[in-house]
Amino acid sequence: MEPLRILHSEAATSFGGQEQYILRMMLAMRARGHHLEAVCQPHAQLVTRLRDHGFTVHTTLMDGPVNFVKGAAFVRSVLKAGRFDVLNTHSRRDTILAGTGARLAGTPLIVRTRHLAKKVGSLLSYTVIPHRVTTASDFVRNHLIERGVPPEKVATVRPAVDLPPVPEHSTLRHELKLAQNDVLVGCVAVMRAEKGHRELIDAMKPLIHERPNVHLVFAGGGSPVFEQVQAYVAAQKLERRVHLLGARNDIPNVLAGLDIFALATRREASGTVFVEAGAAGLPTVGTRVDGVPEMVQDGVSGLLVPLDDIPALTDALRTLIDNPGLRQTMGRAGLRFCRENSPFSPETMAATIETCYARWLAELRA
Repeated sequence: MEPLRILHSEAATSFGGQEQYILRMMLAMRARGHHLEAVCQPHAQLVTRLRDHGFTVHTTLMDGPVNFVKGAAFVRSVLKAGRFDVLNTHSRRDTILAGTGARLAGTPLIVRTRHLAKKVGSLLSYTVIPHRVTTASDFVRNHLIERGVPPEKVATVRPAVDLPPVPEHSTLRHELKLAQNDVLVGCVAVMRAEKGHRELIDAMKPLIHERPNVHLVFAGGGSPVFEQVQAYVAAQKLERRVHLLGARNDIPNVLAGLDIFALATRREASGTVFVEAGAAGLPTVGTRVDGVPEMVQDGVSGLLVPLDDIPALTDALRTLIDNPGLRQTMGRAGLRFCRENSPFSPETMAATIETCYARWLAELRA
């Protein structure tokens, strides 16, 4: 197809999974020959990340009615001057602001990407302003359809997951002074209440008491939940068996030191960390919520349990802790699912969104 000119917009100023999705999509689409730029708020962390990769980033404030008027006019001028084919928005605020600018500019295709698993309120930023919608998982797509978005106007574009090579050796056990025959169950997630750190501790507690070689490792920071979890571990007198690493920049090294990955999340639009764990050769244990079942092959690469069912979570963990052969079998299945012909590769992500853009542009021009 002919190269497209695509402008992405994002109102958020922090850098998390949603912003990582944008960065990886832009990199993957540029690799396919398309021209990409972005518009963000001046103080957004995404600005620096994108510019470091050589992208042009336009900035405008997006908060408040005055900035809405100025911002919409600014985006309109950017779109017209750049003769963009596509505006792809990512948050409600920038969808309304940048989408209004795109409507005024006559941009051929406006796409809204929905990243979150939270319930949608107003459909304004899904059915009125954009022409089409993409979602990060089938779960989110189905929710939008239930809320009234026509099925033919919404498509799933799964997030790309960065899969570095698995380290040959991990320093984690040496760091924690643990033996090679100790069984390490680990969780990599920012410390938020909905990530289920406390529930995982509750599920692990009887296993820790029964088995002297079982340990639980948390990698991830975030106040005040980090401090709350720390206090909970101390209150349970589990400090020697539950290890809080805080925020880490060596996640592949951490994953390589584990035997089992577990995350008792309450809400997850996609749950790409399960893919990262599977790609590290780890069997995974998780909750059957939102988009998680799309990331774990239940009974093949991991085990999923109902939300808030602590006994079931304990049983799933016990099954893997007590069965090294099953851990290896599920770990190999995770490697195949996540690394070989992976639906989570940047190439797959780019090919999927490219196909959507081309089809939707043809439909709208017809």
